Amino acid sequence: MVKSYVVDAFASEIFKGNPAAVLFVDHFPSDEMMQNIAMENKLSETAFAVKKDDNHYDLRWFSPAGEIDLCGHATLATGFLVFQKAAPKDGQSVVFNTMSGDLTVTKKGDLYEMDFPTYDLKAIPVTEAMTEAYGARPDAAYLGRDLVCVFPQGTAIAEMDPDMEKLKKLDGMAQHATAIVDDEYDCVSRSFAPKLGINEDPVCGSGHCHIAPYWSERLGKHQLTAYQASPRSGVLHCDYEGKRTKLSGEAVLYSENEVNLAI
Repeated sequence: MVKSYVVDAFASEIFKGNPAAVLFVDHFPSDEMMQNIAMENKLSETAFAVKKDDNHYDLRWFSPAGEIDLCGHATLATGFLVFQKAAPKDGQSVVFNTMSGDLTVTKKGDLYEMDFPTYDLKAIPVTEAMTEAYGARPDAAYLGRDLVCVFPQGTAIAEMDPDMEKLKKLDGMAQHATAIVDDEYDCVSRSFAPKLGINEDPVCGSGHCHIAPYWSERLGKHQLTAYQASPRSGVLHCDYEGKRTKLSGEAVLYSENEVNLAI
């Protein structure tokens, strides 16, 4: 039996942000086992971490539909647990070896700052298929790993009700909707991932490795506060540094259980 935690990431209270399951294991179980656990959890991601020393872990992420190359909220959740449960001895940082290289999580007060790669964005034509999928016409569209559709200022992003089957037919691993806002945040977004078995990713860290660079360049500022307008909602503090994007957020432990890996 191994401990299995659920952490609400990019949130300061439970039932907000994005829940991720995290298992600390002596070695990675089979891919089939990890995939089955992710399918059983039915969360957007389940993370598996193997401790190498006090400040270094190997880390993998699985959605209900398969392994993915980068996940922000599950990395934040894992970093949060390392600091809460294992207390790194050398400073305030922990390094995760992943499919996307070494990712550092640094504790800064109540925030956990993640150093992530930035995705290159290529402008692509806005299509009628995008309008039909989202239920509103974007002003612009960009493609990196994910699709980012930029909507006019004032668009009711929170009220969007996209057609998931039509979203599946669009480019990108996930599909994001974003717009500028006039309140305390710099931008508002929602993230959809029906191709990964999750209709909506409540707060998407890797998505903001697309979204934050776009708004940073458009608004002419490196530091942004981004609001994810899913029903759970969440806040991301973003620092665009060119090839790297730093994302910071809070996290809170929701549950602690056990999983039988001997079956």
